[in-house]
Amino acid sequence: MNSERARLTALYTGLLMLVGILLTGLVYVLLEQGLDSRLGVAVSKAVPAHSTTEWKQSTAPMRTQPARRTDTGGAELAAKVGDAAGDAALSRLLTVSGVSLAAFTVVSAVLAWWMAGRVLRPVGVITARAKRLTGANLHERLALRVPRGELKELADTFDQMLDRIEHLVAARQRFAANAAHELRTSVSVQRAAAEIGLANDPPPEKVARMRRKLIENADASQRLIESLLLLAVSDQELANREPVALHEVTADCAANLEEDAARRAVTLDVEAGQPLPVVGDAVLLEHAVHNLVSNGIRYNHEGGTVRVRVGRNALEVVNTGPLVPPADVPLLFEPFRRAEQRSRGAGEGAGLGLSIVASIVRAHGADVQARANREGGMAIRVLFPQPTANAPRR
Repeated sequence: MNSERARLTALYTGLLMLVGILLTGLVYVLLEQGLDSRLGVAVSKAVPAHSTTEWKQSTAPMRTQPARRTDTGGAELAAKVGDAAGDAALSRLLTVSGVSLAAFTVVSAVLAWWMAGRVLRPVGVITARAKRLTGANLHERLALRVPRGELKELADTFDQMLDRIEHLVAARQRFAANAAHELRTSVSVQRAAAEIGLANDPPPEKVARMRRKLIENADASQRLIESLLLLAVSDQELANREPVALHEVTADCAANLEEDAARRAVTLDVEAGQPLPVVGDAVLLEHAVHNLVSNGIRYNHEGGTVRVRVGRNALEVVNTGPLVPPADVPLLFEPFRRAEQRSRGAGEGAGLGLSIVASIVRAHGADVQARANREGGMAIRVLFPQPTANAPRR
């Protein structure tokens, strides 16, 4: 900050010196142009006229008469005195102006240094706080109390950035802890199955059962890892953008999940006739639609329904199922979060489906809205911005 303070001081002082020099030069030129004539008039009035009289001989005998009277030295003397006085006045003006300008420069430099320090003080506060920031004190804020202006806006923006960083760091820490817990649980199950189930020369049917258990657990771990990778990718900026017919994607995903819905005795009702063209990543959008429909089927009850609707600029998935407290709905879009009624059971995911959907939706500039149904289940609506006129083909 000292270097910026010195630069501001030098700039402010230099500008004031330049203005002072220009002002002094202007005064000198204007005064020089009118000073000679005014001093000449004043001196001619003060200096007495020195005159001589010439006598002319008359034609008449013994008579003379004055012919004319001329001033021979008064005007010349007045001019010399005026020039000398003008030169002395201008010389005195330059001397006084130079001394005054030097003193003015010193005072200006001191005032500029003081003013620059006061102006840059908030920058020093922000710099010191930024140097002290660690993961343990991200909750601290500047809360700078200064008049409204650019520096106040900078400090408020810095506080807002700290809010986002704190939220992001907390979410990442929670995500890492939950991911480690899920993976540790999977590894523990596999280890227990291998040590206990296969100990003491078990019979073939028990070996086959443990084998199926290990394969199921390995598949679940693989799905979890794939979901974590997909969530990490969808949190980044889209690398590929292309026209995608989302109504066709929705119809295909629903067709692929019909067998799963029939196995769980859930009715799948799909209306995807209206075109819904969007621009984005086709693979990520397919994952998002699949997760929405699969989530509605998985967290449902026997004989329930999942209604999928494609509108003009929105995709809506409504499912029946257990009651979900409205306060828990936003939490379900966080990684590894489930409602109490949605405790993890056999064949259920790790709680990443809706978080992946939310991440993919954000990456496409869309908005996701969710609400709990009074009779049970949830309704999730994804709103896409400004669809194009013609539906693209995948």
